[in-house]
Amino acid sequence: MTNIKDEILSRIQKKFPLVPKPFKVIADELEITENEVLDILQEEKKKGIIRQTSAIFDTKRLGYKSSLVAFKIAEDKIDKAVEIINSHPGVSHNYERNHDFNIWFTMAIDPKSKLGLDKTIEILALETKADDYIMLPTLKLFKINVKLNTTGKDEKKEKVKKVKHKDIELTPLHYAVIKNAQYDIEMISEPFAQLIKKIDIDYDTLFKILLELQEVGVMRRFASILNHRKAGFNANAMVVWDVDEKDGEAIGERAASFSAVSHCYLRPKYENWSYNLFTMVHGKTTDETNAIIDEMSKEIPSKSHRPLYSSREFKKVRIEYFTPAFEKWENRYIKIGE
Repeated sequence: MTNIKDEILSRIQKKFPLVPKPFKVIADELEITENEVLDILQEEKKKGIIRQTSAIFDTKRLGYKSSLVAFKIAEDKIDKAVEIINSHPGVSHNYERNHDFNIWFTMAIDPKSKLGLDKTIEILALETKADDYIMLPTLKLFKINVKLNTTGKDEKKEKVKKVKHKDIELTPLHYAVIKNAQYDIEMISEPFAQLIKKIDIDYDTLFKILLELQEVGVMRRFASILNHRKAGFNANAMVVWDVDEKDGEAIGERAASFSAVSHCYLRPKYENWSYNLFTMVHGKTTDETNAIIDEMSKEIPSKSHRPLYSSREFKKVRIEYFTPAFEKWENRYIKIGE
């Protein structure tokens, strides 16, 4: 029988109720009290199992340019290099992985950036004394949806909904909602109360705008993100595949259908990097994750594939959009980029 706690954690990852009292909705569905739901969530938050509950926005749809980046850093230079990389406000994830390209991070730059993405990475490579680096921007996104199977009831395969981006002219009110809804909400009965007070709108307006942003693809979803390791998912691998580029789209869609895959992208190949399909695979143990990868390999035609496990996590945060931190960082390094 599914544990109530695991059921609640599953629900807040998948479809968070956008109503004044979201935890009352969950409580009613599970036939328990709102206080019982809140007690569980407050405890899980205190233990660090819930990282954040907020709107999750599409970085590129907000005008930011981004890329996955891999640096080759000498072992004795890693600590200093990580400090330099993590100082950039556009770095949301940074890991050490089991490869010669050992430092992997995601980078986004502000729409008003004077340096641009390429020059920013060049500066970081110079400052960190990287021996080599590769930039791996997204050529095709198939899936980005982190939902850990806390109940053990999820099917091995799932239908991935294709998001059709629609044009939208963002108004000052849209921006006000985006700037404020990107931050963590409290696990209290009315978690959106402070938000509507700060923006000076009512509940109906807030939820209408959030749903509109989701409909056009600016907001991916509103949900809770769990801390993988603290939630018991200790073996998370970035699996890279060398697939035929002409069949890349069909293969990517097949890979994305696995429920254990949270992220799936096509990225470019280089002379020193032959892998172009990237999948993040989550499991509770290395054996479990490897079994999933083996199962995937039977359905994914590839020349080769390789799981890159993270040995250390240096940074995992949400980018703060539309803050002065980006300009402040660039002002420190602008002369290097000239």
